[in-house]
Amino acid sequence: MVAWKNFDQLESYKALNETECVDLVQALSAERVKNYTVPMAAGMSYNYAAKQVDDKILELLAKLSEEAELVEKFKELYNGAVINTGEQRLVLHQLTRGQLGNAVTADGVDKRAFYVEQQNKIADFANKVHNGEITNEKGEKFTTAVQIGIGGSDLGPRAMYLALENWAKVNGCFKMDAKFISNVDPDDAAAVLNSVDVSKCIFILVSKSGTTLETLTNESFVKDALAKAGLDASKHMIAVTSETSPLAKSSDYLAAFFMDDYIGGRYSSTSAVGGAVLSLAFGPEIFARFLNGAAEEDKLAMNSNIKENPALLDALIGVYERNMLGYDSTAVLPYSQALSRFPAHLQQLDMESNGKSVNRFGEPVDYPTGPVIFGEPGTNGQHSFYQLLHQGTDIIPLQFIGFKNSQIGTDVDIQGSTSQQKLCANVAAQIVAFACGKEDENKNKNFEGGRPSSIIIGDQLTPESLGALLAHFENKVMFQGFVWNVNSFDQEGVQLGKVLAKRVLAHETDGALAVYSDLLNI
Repeated sequence: MVAWKNFDQLESYKALNETECVDLVQALSAERVKNYTVPMAAGMSYNYAAKQVDDKILELLAKLSEEAELVEKFKELYNGAVINTGEQRLVLHQLTRGQLGNAVTADGVDKRAFYVEQQNKIADFANKVHNGEITNEKGEKFTTAVQIGIGGSDLGPRAMYLALENWAKVNGCFKMDAKFISNVDPDDAAAVLNSVDVSKCIFILVSKSGTTLETLTNESFVKDALAKAGLDASKHMIAVTSETSPLAKSSDYLAAFFMDDYIGGRYSSTSAVGGAVLSLAFGPEIFARFLNGAAEEDKLAMNSNIKENPALLDALIGVYERNMLGYDSTAVLPYSQALSRFPAHLQQLDMESNGKSVNRFGEPVDYPTGPVIFGEPGTNGQHSFYQLLHQGTDIIPLQFIGFKNSQIGTDVDIQGSTSQQKLCANVAAQIVAFACGKEDENKNKNFEGGRPSSIIIGDQLTPESLGALLAHFENKVMFQGFVWNVNSFDQEGVQLGKVLAKRVLAHETDGALAVYSDLLNI
C-alpha cells in the first residue's frame, strides 16, 4: 500500500531546495543535447538538454520519484484503486486504450470490455454512415458531424480533430467534415449552423449527466434550426452520455454511446467523447491508430527509471521548476499549425487537474501546485508574446513540440530553404536563444539567457504520434499531482459559478449579484 504524503514532508523536498541552479549559458553543449534525450512512443523523443538540471539534480529527482512512490501510485491507479478521493471514484482513462495491469471491475462490469464495446458500437455506426446505410430523410449521405459539448467534451476532441484533419485529407482517410459548438453564446451555435447544410449533419450531443446547462441550451438551439428546416431532429442526433442519464434511452437520438464516471471530461478524448466524432470524421481505423499511440506511451509511464520514462521525467523537472526555482507558468509552443488548439486543451488538462490548494484529504498545502499554462503555435508566437519570454522580468519554462516533416507535403524552396526547413530552423534557434542569450552593450538588445525549455520531436504528426503526445501530457499531469499530493481528477472549482448563474436566471439574487445582473440586463 502506497503512502500519500505532502511534498514538503519528503526528504527529497529539502534536498532539492538545497541544490544550486544550473547555469544554462554555460551548460548547453552539443554533447548535452545528444545525451539528455528520452525515447517516446511513435518514434518521438523528449529532449531536456535546455532545462536547468544536471546529473546531480536528476539523481535527486529519481530519489523523489522513489520516495513519493510515483510509479507505484500509477500502478494502483491502472489496477482500479479509488484515486479520485474527492468523488470516491476510480480513474480509468488509460483503460480506454489498453489494459496495463489487472482486470478492473466496477459496478459489476469489466471496464476494459465496456470501453471496447463502446468503441465497437461507434465503429459500426460510423461505418454505416460512411457506407450510406444510415442516411438523412431523403436518403442522402451525411457530410458533416457537429459536436455539441463544452469543456472536456469540446477542447480535447476539437484539438485532436484539427490535428489530423489535413493529414487525413492527404492520406485518403477524410470521411466527414467536423464542426464544434461549445459556448452558450448564441453566436457560436448560429455561426456553425450558418456554415453547414443542416440536412446533411449528424449532431453529437455530449453530456455525461445529461444536464449540462450550456450543452442542453445549444441542443435546443440546434433542434430549433432543424425544425425550421422541416427536419426531424431525432434522425439527425446521437448522444454520448452515461447509461444512467436521461439521454441514454431517449427516442430523440439515432443512437447513444456511453461513458462513465471514471473518466473526467479533460481525460476523455480516447473515450466515446472523442471516439464518436473522430471515427465519423476519419474512420474507426484512424481512431484505433490514435488509441494505439496513446497505449504505447502509457506503457513507458510504467517504467521506474526516470531516464526511460519521458512523462515522469517531464513531470519531475516541472515540479523542480515550480517549487524550487519558483517559476509559476509554462508556455506550450507547438511548431505545427495542426496543433493550433492543443495548448488550449493542455490548459484545461493541467489547470483543472492540478489547480488545487488543498491535498487529497482536504488539508491546505504550503507549497505551490499547478502552473499557469498558455501557448500558441510557432512561428506566430514569435511575433507576439515571445518578447516577454525572452526579455521579461519573469522566467517562464517553455515546452516546444516540433516535427521534421509537414503533414500535407506541399512546400517550395525560397531563398535556399523550404518552409518546413525554416520552421524547424526557428525551433532550434529559439531553444538556443532562450538558453544562451546574447550579450550587448545596448541593454535594450541584451538577452540574459537562462530561460529553460524542452522539446518533443517527432518525424510527422500522425494518429500514432498524436495519441502518444496526448498520453504524455496526461501522464505528466498525473505524476505531478501525485508529487503535490492533490487530487488531479475532480474539478470543484468549476461548480460555484454554475450554481450562481442558475440563481441569476431564476432571479434569486441579492447584494452584488443583483447589481451585476441589472448591469447585464438579465
